[in-house]
Amino acid sequence: MTDTAPAADPARAAATFRALYRAEPTGLWAAPGRVNLIGEHTDYNDGFVMPLALPHTTLAAAAPRTDGVLRLHSAGAPGGIVEIRPEDLRPGHPGADWTAYPAGVLWAMREAGLPVGGADLHYTSTVPLGAGLSSSAALEIATAVALDALHGLGLSRPDLARLAQRAENAYAGVPCGIMDQTAAACCTAGHALFLDTRDLTQRQVPFDAAAHGLRLLVVDTRVRHRLGDGAYARRRAGCEGAARALGVRALRDIPYAHLPEALADLASLTDGAALVPLVRHVVTENHRVEQAVAHLDAGRPHALGPLLTASHASLRDDFAVSCPELDLAAATAIAAGALGARMTGGGFGGSALVLVEEAAAATVTKAVDTAFATAGYTAPRIFPAVPGAGARRLDP
Repeated sequence: MTDTAPAADPARAAATFRALYRAEPTGLWAAPGRVNLIGEHTDYNDGFVMPLALPHTTLAAAAPRTDGVLRLHSAGAPGGIVEIRPEDLRPGHPGADWTAYPAGVLWAMREAGLPVGGADLHYTSTVPLGAGLSSSAALEIATAVALDALHGLGLSRPDLARLAQRAENAYAGVPCGIMDQTAAACCTAGHALFLDTRDLTQRQVPFDAAAHGLRLLVVDTRVRHRLGDGAYARRRAGCEGAARALGVRALRDIPYAHLPEALADLASLTDGAALVPLVRHVVTENHRVEQAVAHLDAGRPHALGPLLTASHASLRDDFAVSCPELDLAAATAIAAGALGARMTGGGFGGSALVLVEEAAAATVTKAVDTAFATAGYTAPRIFPAVPGAGARRLDP
């Protein structure tokens, strides 16, 4: 099933805010979902990533409060307005669910000593939940840019991304890296974002697939993943343990050319053999990101295809974060003529990314739909990924 995935409607969000809070919103702010072109599970290893923003957005209609209270409402969540008083704003407070993400942002700002008060917020979103498209970061960054503007904090987008990551790590309990929040805050239209997650330097790399007769497709498998269930954390802990065992600050510090020696050293250690696949994935994935940047800089987007396919094999076999639906989507797309395909996001469900020539896009889409139906899987949602803008203020 195809999906054009329009952005959230500002006028409707403003009208809903007025009905809920009996007041005008001070403004509306949007933050996008993202798809990671390449560079998976490298961000918390101080490595390289290259995400791009999607047209899907989470929109926050907001107004400030002077009493420190946070009132939250989501068009996509059951129930009415959720009120969080200042004394309840702490990690692990009872009743935390989706509200942990925006509440965590306010908590992180206050913990950093910023003069931020309360707010009334209404959210609406077109970012699919649990699809590996970073709905949580979109929610966090929409909140962060709204609070920044409402309370005149004057923070930079990278600063807001760091606060949002702090919220997700310490408040929501998900040990994610910085990529998702930075993508939502900093991406620009028509570009992929090349981000060094160690020093947070970034470069916008032009990526116009259509100009080269290509299309980038997202295949949302409808298999919902949860990164807070321990599997993600275990892999992160394994990577950190491997770095300690190899005497480096992070796996990013192992040069690609020295990978065979590093793997041999690790395999010789007690319990080290189990960490070998994790290290192999991270080091080769960083190398693939660097290759991808070089191809785009040289105007060779077709050459991304084999890199995507190699990334999927590494995530499936070494990092073990794929699932049957993701594997089927990638394999079917390639068999039907795609240049390359891979899972994207944290894994255990979510979405695949397919690079295909424009002329073959319909054929590949139909093949994936048919394969899912034959396997008895829920029909996937398939839509084009055109690099969009990062967080921004909107007019109602």
